[in-house]
Amino acid sequence: MKTSYRVSADIGGTFTDIVYQDVATGRCGATKVLSTPDNPALAVLKGIDQVLSDNGELAFFVHGTTVGLNALLTRKGSKVALVTNENFRDIYTIQGNDRGEIFSIRWNKPEPLVALESTFTVGGRIAADGSELEPLRLSDLDQLVDACASEAYEAIAISLLFSFNNPAHEVAVRDYLAERLPDVQIVMSHKVSPEWREFERTSTTVTDAYLAPVVRRYISTLQAEMGDRLPEGGALHVMESNGGVMTATAASENPLQTLLSGPVGGAIGGKALSAATGRGNLICVDMGGTSFDASLVIDGLPSTSNEAMLEGLPIQMSVVDIHVIGAGGGSIAWKEAGALRVGPQSAGSKPGPVCYGLGGTEPVVSDANLVLGRLDGANFSGGEMTLDRDAAASALAALGSDFGMNAEEMAQGVIDIVNAKMADAIRTITIQRGIDPREFSLVAFGGAGPAQAAALAEELEISEVIIPVHPGAFSAWGMLQTDVRHDFKETLYSFWDMIEAQTIETAFSGLEERGRRFLSDEGITGDRVSFERAIDFRYYGQEYVLTIPLANGPIDMDRIRADFDAAYERQYGHNSPENRVEMANIRLAALGRLERPENAAPERETPRPAREREVWFAGQPRTTSIIDRNSIGDGDSVSGPAIIEEVTSTTLLPPGWTARLIEGGHMSLSKEDAA
Repeated sequence: MKTSYRVSADIGGTFTDIVYQDVATGRCGATKVLSTPDNPALAVLKGIDQVLSDNGELAFFVHGTTVGLNALLTRKGSKVALVTNENFRDIYTIQGNDRGEIFSIRWNKPEPLVALESTFTVGGRIAADGSELEPLRLSDLDQLVDACASEAYEAIAISLLFSFNNPAHEVAVRDYLAERLPDVQIVMSHKVSPEWREFERTSTTVTDAYLAPVVRRYISTLQAEMGDRLPEGGALHVMESNGGVMTATAASENPLQTLLSGPVGGAIGGKALSAATGRGNLICVDMGGTSFDASLVIDGLPSTSNEAMLEGLPIQMSVVDIHVIGAGGGSIAWKEAGALRVGPQSAGSKPGPVCYGLGGTEPVVSDANLVLGRLDGANFSGGEMTLDRDAAASALAALGSDFGMNAEEMAQGVIDIVNAKMADAIRTITIQRGIDPREFSLVAFGGAGPAQAAALAEELEISEVIIPVHPGAFSAWGMLQTDVRHDFKETLYSFWDMIEAQTIETAFSGLEERGRRFLSDEGITGDRVSFERAIDFRYYGQEYVLTIPLANGPIDMDRIRADFDAAYERQYGHNSPENRVEMANIRLAALGRLERPENAAPERETPRPAREREVWFAGQPRTTSIIDRNSIGDGDSVSGPAIIEEVTSTTLLPPGWTARLIEGGHMSLSKEDAA
């Protein structure tokens, strides 16, 4: 009899993390394999082969990918042409009137994904109320048809004025071009983002077109190479930027939603951890090989936004708020203008850190941790890899010679700098937003996160650190905790005191019907379907909005208004209940509950015997206990200095800190004088 598993894969710049869950028992396991940047699918397949035995089969598979994000960051997306209205050719090139760095004399506007030379116009106009002012002049598009032959455009973005109120012109343009350019992918703004603000909507549409061929090729390749490994009659699922999952078919049709699918799994894992441990406020930090991702869970829910800024360009879509910096275990230490820098450049998986012995010559954070004794060169990644400490020490000594430091002193300097960068990233999403990090627990994961967690907590005066189960693959674990989700929106502008509740109900009903169709296409119906409603509000005369969630049941106009006033005061420290309020957009999340077992407590494997070695703390070597996490039982406590090892990560417990297990098998670290 075959054993069925739910499997997730988080494809990172250095490692690909695999988590597998036995459908019958709910028990989870994890492993890591080196990523294969030239073909990410190869690492996924290798990881699946490692975790599935001969009698194992996939019941469900989901993965997070950075393919779209990397294409955007490296400007290696598709060649795109843009179609907009006559006399509005410069909408995308001029961009908005917001100056990104208001006091910088060197600031330049972000480089657009489509140049003015690749922007084409068409005669015809839709008015703000959706009526037709001028008929469409489709013959204007022949210039674009001719240009496609010479310029080899792979995708076309169509963004016409007020198409969110009346998409007829965009549909006609699409039909005209599709007939003449059958091999070119065409994206329409009213499908991608039916929301006002012309530049933002155009930017969103262009980004979707820029990524569409790249993401579709990747998904098609992964599906083909997985072949019969995919669930029988099932589908490959992909994480969305909003924290849900969708099928590969839906991802191919909505490639923009995959943009942040890689890092978002950790935030969703944080939500599940919050529910399991009763800790409502969490700072979730994921330190992998390439990047450091920070996000918040507030009152048990991930912090979200309806707009993202990537490479300085706005994107209108629901996203889990994640702050990303270039700081990871593979971040390269280098000298610039007489000062030591760490990152954002990363050694990745090829050539990797010096200690991997794969050709890397520049020391990285992992080399520093190895030299300081914080990593076991003979037991790295569960014994799958052997690390070369001597090579790492030589590289750090060579860099340290410029600063009059030996290898250990240089290693400590590298760690101190990367810790300072990560602490500043956490301050960006907390203190700069009026949030006190001392009121939160710090959840540290990723392959490198648990080694730095205690130092980060001390820097920010946070009293508790939580190291979750399978910390090195926690983002992949989080992907198994989520459900199918699709977001819908519609601009519905009015003064709140001039619109009827029935008008709003009717608009939401239309979005719900669309949501049911989308979920039905993915095999989810009946009581597994639910909806979450929200409305964007602002005080009259203001520019930007706050999104207010609506309670289930009939719309209560007075309660919703009071909720907006209260939310405004929480956000800005004051409100104006006497002012008129405008509503801008309605939003709906269509949720499809996936069948999954309860998470069982981790199965303890036979622990490795405890041992000791010298580990450097505060510039001095100290004899330190090396403990297998499997040896820590319920009710046990471990006092630092200690190093707690497991397959996917290594936790550093400094002097004065204590570790103990809590609900769900997660591990809590606290400073003894604050316990």
